[in-house]
Amino acid sequence: MTVLINEQIKAFEVDLTGLGGERLGVVERTEALELARAAGADLVCTSLMSSPPPCRLMPKGKGKAAAQQEAAAARRSAGPAAAGGKPGAGGKGGADKAKELRFTAHIEEHDYDTKLRQADKHLRSGKPVQLVVKASGAKEAAAAKAVLERLLADLKEAGVKETGIQSSGKGAQVRVNPK
Repeated sequence: MTVLINEQIKAFEVDLTGLGGERLGVVERTEALELARAAGADLVCTSLMSSPPPCRLMPKGKGKAAAQQEAAAARRSAGPAAAGGKPGAGGKGGADKAKELRFTAHIEEHDYDTKLRQADKHLRSGKPVQLVVKASGAKEAAAAKAVLERLLADLKEAGVKETGIQSSGKGAQVRVNPK
């Protein structure tokens, strides 16, 4: 929902409500803008779905704050997909969001331990984890699958796999849910 303020309103006539909530009727936009300036207020259009559009006089600055609040409420009600997030892409989120941890097929022991601790921490806090092992070719696919099998064995106390290990030419992945 868009809130238009002052000169952003392009309608020739507006259905105007005063500062105290009193109905002032249908007036020309230029007259409504003059009334707003005289009262030290903003002219705020609350809906574009009717003709003439309903507008209100609001104290200076309150119209912009109302627009920001409405935009924030619309983003909250639309959910993460509308805010640019992809379902299942990791980060904060609900039950369908999983934290994605990426590995290489030939991972160093120290790096493996660090990622293992991260996965364990997420699972113990009740969040699912998507484990992805990248392989540079089909020759490394077996190594990628071996890394995932080792991870699943090390994480068996904290989580259970939701899917089987999914292998492709570029690597392998598995989703682990908390116990």
